[in-house]
Amino acid sequence: MSLSPSTTPAAGTALAIRDPWALVPSLGNLDAYISAVNRLPMLTLEEEQSLAKRLREQNDLAAAGQLVLSHLRLVVAVSRQYLGYGLPHGDLIQEGNIGLMKAVKRFDPSQGVRLVSYALHWIKAEIHEYVLRNWRLVKVATTKAQRKLFFNLRSMKQGFKAEVSGEDSDAQQHRQSLSDAEIDLVADQLKVKREEVIEMETRLAGGDVALEPTSDDGEESYAPIAYLADERHEPTRVIEAQRRDALASDGIARALDALDARSRRIVEARWLQVQDDGSGGATLHELAAEYGVSAERIRQIEVAAMKKMRVALAEAA
Repeated sequence: MSLSPSTTPAAGTALAIRDPWALVPSLGNLDAYISAVNRLPMLTLEEEQSLAKRLREQNDLAAAGQLVLSHLRLVVAVSRQYLGYGLPHGDLIQEGNIGLMKAVKRFDPSQGVRLVSYALHWIKAEIHEYVLRNWRLVKVATTKAQRKLFFNLRSMKQGFKAEVSGEDSDAQQHRQSLSDAEIDLVADQLKVKREEVIEMETRLAGGDVALEPTSDDGEESYAPIAYLADERHEPTRVIEAQRRDALASDGIARALDALDARSRRIVEARWLQVQDDGSGGATLHELAAEYGVSAERIRQIEVAAMKKMRVALAEAA
């Protein structure tokens, strides 16, 4: 994002008259951008009031451009406070610039407060939203109390480390957990519950792990998904296997007990016995000859027995 007079046609002509309001470099060259915004002149109270009135009363975009440009150094200063989250400095500045423009749009000079004080809230709000959206794959703070903890706990922990005597820098760096007294102090100062402090510290200490491989390196590409997916110990699979084993033993036995002797004999001969030659169970005609009825009658008895067994199995499940 490049905030310059050329961003709005109305602002370009007015701001080009004064040399200090030269074009601000793109954020692609961060050092040049910071150097340029630090050279931009700051506005006096009278100039700020005049520009703000022109913006509110006349919708003067040139005035808005001057108000924004004169406070770009404020965004740079605020963004430096969030470098510890591992996010690009240029992105932090860009989000802060969005907050600055929102502040300029809503600024009321009649309230008797300087724009720098009013804009500070908007700049931080936009940077906070960006950090929360991008710091981790999974959001670590959603409620107001969690956000307050997120942006204060880290700095307070650093203060606790600095107060610890007799520890060198390496020992302080590896000292991650808060003591009970420190947890109580944080909870008291930030007006939150002790449990919330412990939970947020746990979230901050964790990290994101990609379940899927992030590169295509063949056999050397490993990710948690390769060794976490063990279906044998997956809870639903375990329960399913237990129920299947129970039905295969006790359930079927109880279902057979619910049948009369002839129906049980037919079902067992058809489905639970193997012939001497290794083939399947008895045929309908073999059982028909045994009982002196037709093969169709044996089939009807088998169908009725199967329905009765299904009811018994359903009750056993």
